[in-house]
Amino acid sequence: MTEPTLIGDNSLTPGAGPRIKEFVERAERIGEDIANLKADLKEIFEEAKGQNFDVKMIRKIIKLRAEDPAKREEEEAMLALYISAIGGL
Repeated sequence: MTEPTLIGDNSLTPGAGPRIKEFVERAERIGEDIANLKADLKEIFEEAKGQNFDVKMIRKIIKLRAEDPAKREEEEAMLALYISAIGGL
């Protein structure tokens, strides 16, 4: 099957419509999935907040866990060095 492409006058090759529609529909489904996941995440944080947990700290933990441990250690060491250089906090 020939892939739909642009031809000289910027029109599409015959039969391109169904392929474009497929891309659009797939992107729309992914967009819906993302919206649903964001709603689920919001619900999780609301539940944590309802149980008197600090959501800001939970988000920070999630961010730290996603980082490369070696990079995080390097940044922490650099921060400690800079704090030491100014005589502490």
